Amino acid sequence: MAFHRKKQYAVRCVCGPEDNEGRYLIASMGLQVLWSLGLACLDAYALRIKRDLQNPVLVSLFVVGDWVTATLSLAAACSSAGVTVLYAKDVGYCSSSKMQQPLPCQRFQLSVALAFGTWFLIALSSLIMFWLLASL
Repeated sequence: MAFHRKKQYAVRCVCGPEDNEGRYLIASMGLQVLWSLGLACLDAYALRIKRDLQNPVLVSLFVVGDWVTATLSLAAACSSAGVTVLYAKDVGYCSSSKMQQPLPCQRFQLSVALAFGTWFLIALSSLIMFWLLASL
């Protein structure tokens, strides 16, 4: 009686092997998208009912939300940048001589660059909201 074993195929995440920082970057940017979408819907609703949103309590909520998302985005971008430098320069996972199938490190570098750009824009938004809160 012969036993036939099923072939098992390994699924590799686009983030890289055991790359929790890449997953953290994706989760952080997902939270940023939800936060921005919520603010856009609130702005559209305020325009629809022709109401001013310059309430000190509401603006302080926006400031805190922007600070939280900016901090999370910076932490995710920095940790992903560290892992990308580790893979590309230190361990050599990007070169074909070290691995059978090298990692797409240019994609990692592009995502880290875009994450830092996103963080800069979030920080700028947070600063503008803080100035708006101070002017109320």
